[in-house]
Amino acid sequence: MFEVLVYVYENYWQGDACPELHQLSRKLTAVGFEAEEIQAAMVWLNGLNIAAQNTQLGLPKAASATSSQTPAPSAAPHGFQPQSAASLRVYSVAEQEHLGAQALGFVSFLESSGVLPPHMREIVMDRAMAAPGDPLALDDLKIIVLMVYWSFGEEPDALVLDELCDDADFRVAH
Repeated sequence: MFEVLVYVYENYWQGDACPELHQLSRKLTAVGFEAEEIQAAMVWLNGLNIAAQNTQLGLPKAASATSSQTPAPSAAPHGFQPQSAASLRVYSVAEQEHLGAQALGFVSFLESSGVLPPHMREIVMDRAMAAPGDPLALDDLKIIVLMVYWSFGEEPDALVLDELCDDADFRVAH
């Protein structure tokens, strides 16, 4: 599934250029991806689109992979409030087990660096929980973070993009 997501990100990095799900599925089949991988990616992308649209309440609708698949919400859900600066995100046992310490540490790093706002963090967590793997590989989490930025029509800062795309195993410590 992650190979399909990387292909979608690389080839449709401008989210508005991405075709509808059924057309995207046909294009991915023509490229040579397996049907199971494509189906898993389409379900995952649909969930990403729904989460992004529900988060963008009151904001102009950002381009996303499946913008024509789900109608935009018309009003904020009851009880919706932005996160307070003094609040603390506590991860459930299921989240801790599925993501593992390395992935949760990376999410915490991005959030404390100010590059992953709370609303985007929650989408990252939602989509990470919907992804296969126990625990989720750090490289897979990085793809999820890229796709969340993509769903909002944003490109991460150059340093963040470097962190998301760079393989830390080959870094030389000074």
